[in-house]
Amino acid sequence: MDTPFLRVEDSGVVISLRGEVTTVGRGRGVDIRLDDPSVSRLHAELIRRGPYVYVVDLGLSRNGTRVNGRPVARRVLDEGDVLSFGAARCRIGGLPQEDLTEEAELRRAATPDLTRRELDVLTSLCRPALSDEAFVMPATAHEIATDLVVTEAAVKQHLLRLYQKFRVPEGPNRRTRLANEVVALGLVKPMPLPPAGAGAGAGSGEASGVSLPEQPVRRRGEQAS
Repeated sequence: MDTPFLRVEDSGVVISLRGEVTTVGRGRGVDIRLDDPSVSRLHAELIRRGPYVYVVDLGLSRNGTRVNGRPVARRVLDEGDVLSFGAARCRIGGLPQEDLTEEAELRRAATPDLTRRELDVLTSLCRPALSDEAFVMPATAHEIATDLVVTEAAVKQHLLRLYQKFRVPEGPNRRTRLANEVVALGLVKPMPLPPAGAGAGAGSGEASGVSLPEQPVRRRGEQAS
C-alpha cells in the first residue's frame, strides 16, 4: 500500500488511513469500528501529518490506548507498532522507513511515554511559555490544579512523577527546568490563555525550604541572554 494502514488483528481487515484524521471506536459514526465492549464509542484518533501518523487517546474510555503494551496519551507511530484500544489489537503499517540522525535518535529516546493526565499537567504547566509574552514563569501547582479542576496534592504527585520521567534533578527552579525540557521536545502545543484573573494563585504550589526566585521559561528557538 502507498498510504499508511491499520490492520485489525482479530479479523485481518486492513483499513487505509487516507484522511487527515481517522477516528477509532465502537460507535457507528467512527471511521474504524472495533466491535469490542472494552472500546469506547469514540476511543482514539489517528492523525496524519505528511508521511507520519500519531495516535491520540481521547480519554473517553477507562481502558485507554496502548502502543506496544505501554499506555499513551499521544505518540508518533513507527512501522509495525501494535496499538491496543482497550482489548482490541491493531497493527500500523505503510509508514516510511527513514534513517534518523544520532541527535534525533537521542531526542526520541529522551521522550518518555506519558499518560493523558500527565500530558494535561504538562500542557497547563507550559501554557504561559507558549503565549505571546516574552518572559514568563511556568504555572504553579495551584494554577494547574485550578485549570484542571483537581486537587493541588494530585498535581504535586503528577509533577513528582514527571520530574522522574524527564530526569529533572532536585534543586531550584525545578518546575522551570521541566517546562524548558518539555517545550524543547515539542511535547506541548500552543493553547489560548485563560481570561485575566482566571486560575491565578497566590502560592507557589511547591514546598521548599528556601525561597528562590523562579527563572523564566525560554520558548523554542529563543536564546538565553
